[in-house]
Amino acid sequence: MEIAKFLVAIVAIFNFGGFVADALVPATSKQHLWNPHWPPHAKFHNGQTMLMGFFGGGLSLTILFGTQTLTLPTFLIAAVAGGSYFVAMALATLFPGTAWTDPEFVAETPHPLGLAPQQLVTYLLCLVLLAAVALAVATG
Repeated sequence: MEIAKFLVAIVAIFNFGGFVADALVPATSKQHLWNPHWPPHAKFHNGQTMLMGFFGGGLSLTILFGTQTLTLPTFLIAAVAGGSYFVAMALATLFPGTAWTDPEFVAETPHPLGLAPQQLVTYLLCLVLLAAVALAVATG
């Protein structure tokens, strides 16, 4: 279960990336928290999302590395805590009027493999999470 544990830890660490990208990195934060076109309520939900990433990632890492014996049930709780941020992100575009990138930034945002950067990262991390859970369940 050690490999699975470290795979989930990687996903959990990426939970802190939302804060970094949305609040700190000038090239990407101008599209989020520091976007003057976003109304206050949209920024409120951006703050909520960043904090949920912190809490989920922190909880996952605490469970993975702060307990003496990591059992399969506790591992699965850590996987849910660390992965729910990205599963929610992958499903968010199912809601009407949502998009991976605001129209004003589409031209300047690179689209590797035809995907928005956060879309690509989200899908990859969901795959890593699925692999980790499958590995943990298979190895017990």
